[in-house]
Amino acid sequence: MAPTKKGILERLNAGEIVIGDGGFVFALEKRGYVKAGPWTPEAAAEHPEAVRQLHREFLRAGANVMQTFTFYASDDKLENRGNKLTFTGAQINEAACDLAREVANEGDALVAGGVSQTPSYLSCKSDKEVKTIFKKQLDVFTKKNVDFLIAEYFEHVEEAVWAVEVLKGSGKPVAATLCIGPEGDMHGNSPGECAVKLVKAGAQIVGVNCHFDPLTCVKTVKLMKEGVEKAGLKAHYMVQPLAFHTPDCNCQGFIDLPEFPFALEPRILTRWDMHQYAREAYNAGIRYIGGCCGYEPYHIRAVSEELAPERGFLPAASEKHGMWGAGLEMHTKPWVRARARRDYWQNLNPASGRPLCPSMSTPASWGVTRGHADLMQQKEATSKDQLKQLFDRSKNH
Repeated sequence: MAPTKKGILERLNAGEIVIGDGGFVFALEKRGYVKAGPWTPEAAAEHPEAVRQLHREFLRAGANVMQTFTFYASDDKLENRGNKLTFTGAQINEAACDLAREVANEGDALVAGGVSQTPSYLSCKSDKEVKTIFKKQLDVFTKKNVDFLIAEYFEHVEEAVWAVEVLKGSGKPVAATLCIGPEGDMHGNSPGECAVKLVKAGAQIVGVNCHFDPLTCVKTVKLMKEGVEKAGLKAHYMVQPLAFHTPDCNCQGFIDLPEFPFALEPRILTRWDMHQYAREAYNAGIRYIGGCCGYEPYHIRAVSEELAPERGFLPAASEKHGMWGAGLEMHTKPWVRARARRDYWQNLNPASGRPLCPSMSTPASWGVTRGHADLMQQKEATSKDQLKQLFDRSKNH
């Protein structure tokens, strides 16, 4: 029998660094396996080879958590706005668990089952109704015996608390991450207040994921940490940000940017930006460090390489990557060989190659959140009349 792996809390309690994986929905959308709009994870059942390969690449890059590809895999989201399915929610969740476990067993990785925010909450359904949705996913995670659970991508701390309350019933460790910035959640709760609510609900690991760039997310987790410590509570901290620069975002994050989701490429962080992020996160006391939308395996490899002195090893993928460009010593062109040094890449200000483009955008600011009629969800496909109303309205924003 294979030796028993240390659990997530055992690792964090020992001060170990845990490296998360990257953003599956964005990565698989670019590869042709996820539809932008619903962002649902049918690929786990439809194209398991694609999901398995991405897990494998993140593992090779140094990740030691394989998150199940169950983002937006609640039944109400899978069936929202005319989304047509050939697999049930249970089948998708089960397939995702099997793939994550298969690849995790190829290395020293754990499997995390994840739930995320629901259309039912946005449509003002009751806590009982929303918790029933989370429980259906939890039943699969329990059956598949994942190692721990993550409630991720919540704009409203109230819904995240409901998710934690359900997940902690499994007896497994629970992490909770909100997709918020320094201004707090969409109902005005500060990051510190949000973190305290999550810890009191039963989360042992708290933090943020998605919606904002790495340094903004690290700043937000610092505020969460301050709030938890001020309340006399204890927790571990995690961060899984975007791989996009978002200095111009408002409190809603990158989904309000006019480039979302199909023109974000000019904002992508370089691997060298990832070194800075990893170091800033570590220095802030965050020990679970990963990525979300926009992250590719080379980004996670950069995080792993920056933290290799603390971890005591380099990831397998570093076999094909010279630290700080060292592999360029083998290049045929002398001016490229001259770039085989840390100070060159660390001090470079990359050009976009787009001379007529602005450096920043003006985010959409529709000012709606849960409880507003515009956010009521439906099973039926969005009608042409509904779209026309939105097109007309967008001209004024």
